Amino acid sequence: MKPFRLAFFVLLCPIAAQAQQMLTLEEAIQQGITKQYSIQISRQRERIAANENTLGNAGFLPTITGTAAKNYTVSGLDQSFFGGLRPPLVQSGVKSNSSNAGLAMAWTLYDGQGMFVLRDRFKELQNLGAKQTESNIENLIALISTTYYDIIRQNLRVNNFKKGLEISNDRLKLAKDRYEVGQGSKVDYYSAQVDYNEDKALLIAQEQSFTNTKIGFNTLLIKDYKADFQINTMIDLMPKLALNELKVSALSQNPALISAILTKKINDLDTKNLQSQQKPQIDLLAGYNMNSVTNGAGFGVEKGSSDVFNYGLRATFNIFDGYNQKRRIQNAKINAEIASLQIEDLKNNLLSLLERTYITYENALNLIQLETENYAIAKQNIDIAFDRFKVGIATSYELREVQRNAVAAETRLIEAKFAAKSAEIELIRLSGNLM
Repeated sequence: MKPFRLAFFVLLCPIAAQAQQMLTLEEAIQQGITKQYSIQISRQRERIAANENTLGNAGFLPTITGTAAKNYTVSGLDQSFFGGLRPPLVQSGVKSNSSNAGLAMAWTLYDGQGMFVLRDRFKELQNLGAKQTESNIENLIALISTTYYDIIRQNLRVNNFKKGLEISNDRLKLAKDRYEVGQGSKVDYYSAQVDYNEDKALLIAQEQSFTNTKIGFNTLLIKDYKADFQINTMIDLMPKLALNELKVSALSQNPALISAILTKKINDLDTKNLQSQQKPQIDLLAGYNMNSVTNGAGFGVEKGSSDVFNYGLRATFNIFDGYNQKRRIQNAKINAEIASLQIEDLKNNLLSLLERTYITYENALNLIQLETENYAIAKQNIDIAFDRFKVGIATSYELREVQRNAVAAETRLIEAKFAAKSAEIELIRLSGNLM
């Protein structure tokens, strides 16, 4: 197992699962894969492809049909003869019946290798169905993982705004106390009140965003959208991924690319199947029929039966069909060429997307380092500015600016971590290693 695959698997199994309501990423993924309707539909289609992959569907086995019939007749006769050779024959309500039963078999012995081509085609269709299911699962895992870390991001932002609101609350109390004892101005008190209300409004909006993200996550897992849960509180990053290794893996394991390659194989087999139809088809034929009759008329055979067994070979040739077969073969070859171009186009787009995502990933890692330093400084400035504000050295405006800088620095740090994690998940998905 490659290092980044192992690392990602470790991240899917966090140890922090003490509480009963703690939902780990691994548990969320399992629930999503099990319950998501799109995955269930994809698996059902995969079952259909497996059912199609049989020797009988490919034409290897004979076809045997049976027939049985029973006929009843009620007739009347009124006959006269020349020269009085015999008296007239008059009958009514004459009942007769006949029975027929038979078996017919046709078994294709040779069809220009068409049946072997069809067998391979059904096999590739089954492989394509499995790969499409895998691709859908990987996309779902990526979506669940990104949403999971988005919930962590929203929660971190809530806590960040709460800390900012606590500072605004302390400042409001201090400004109120100063105003009431005559040491502070009414403007400072009102400004502190306005800033406190502004921070509270920001917190309420962020809490709403956090709740909505959790509702969307429950919907993604096919759960009660009101179901509450706890998750990890940190955005953990794995060791830095290597772009060259990701590219090599993507060209050999990306499900979408493999699906395109399988589609190309199926198109090639379609061409071979049409070409096989230009060759003669030889079938072994055999049949057995049994007949019986009961005649109610007063002349002729009263009862009788017969049986027949026949066998032989049948050769079928396509001598001329208005060049339609030739046209179908040409179109099949064109479809195969289109599939080849689609593979190259997909490779080109895949490598380009890897490059662009990796740039985003590296920039986010660099921003994490930068914003970590900024946040550390901003926290120190908060302590210093608040102490200065208490003794009247710093103004209310200066404290507010320092407070905003601290909240903004932590927000940028949270966003940088989430951006890095999102890019990390996308890089692993593109490389075909998310499973």
